[in-house]
Amino acid sequence: MYARAERRVKTCSRRANGPGSVSGRVMDAARAVGTRPAYRLPSRAMASGLMTDAFHAGSGSPLTGTPEWEWGDDLCAPFVDLLPVSGASISVLRRDGDATTVCASDPLARRLDAMQFALGEGPRWVVARTGRPSISADVEQESHPDWPVFGAGLATLSVGALFAFPILVGPVLLGVIDLYRRTPGSLDRDATAQVLSLARKVAAPAVREAMHAAAEGERPEGKRHSLRREVHQAVGMVFVQLDVTTTEALALLRAYAFSTGRPLEDVAIDVVGRKLDFRDLPG
Repeated sequence: MYARAERRVKTCSRRANGPGSVSGRVMDAARAVGTRPAYRLPSRAMASGLMTDAFHAGSGSPLTGTPEWEWGDDLCAPFVDLLPVSGASISVLRRDGDATTVCASDPLARRLDAMQFALGEGPRWVVARTGRPSISADVEQESHPDWPVFGAGLATLSVGALFAFPILVGPVLLGVIDLYRRTPGSLDRDATAQVLSLARKVAAPAVREAMHAAAEGERPEGKRHSLRREVHQAVGMVFVQLDVTTTEALALLRAYAFSTGRPLEDVAIDVVGRKLDFRDLPG
């Protein structure tokens, strides 16, 4: 399936790293798309009932033990304030296999979110595939067979531990909560229970925020969603340019971004703006 994509990826890598140099990590990035999550998302027939359930689960009422606390505009803040973590991001999964990020607490959380989006691998996608938490209490010491490329990219970041938890309504996975700590260490039983409680409460506001993402152009967060739309538009353009599948087109964009050390969104903007045409790449 990836024969054509791999030929183009090799070309991208040679262009970025010199003649004859083909990065194995770039090939991993291209193939990572082939293991896209198989999470269960609601059908249209189920959507109305599930949204009702989600709003009951996340009605905004205070959590036990925090009587003065209410949900605000910043959905990530409670996770950072109430848990022994350094940062958080929340994403809502979509039926096309992608995700919409509804909040990120700080620049490093945004960086980790962007890396997972660009590479198509990381703790978020493990949760999306399995519906279960993904825990790495010591990023530096542990191996990461489920996300080798993402794991390699953490070497230059101040990340000691990573945690990803599902946002569930019944058996349906709606999204993922990504947490990180700057120092290694696990979450104890009480902290884990608090995460799961918060995850239930955040379900409705997170879905609501994702549903409004298309209309957020005038809001400060709107640029992030706009950039994600640029990526999807670029996928369509590469699809037409090279006569490949959309899966291969996304793999090519990700591999080119990774091999050149650029954010995926920046590469997409160049494609959409016709500054980069994959037909012009040799090979």
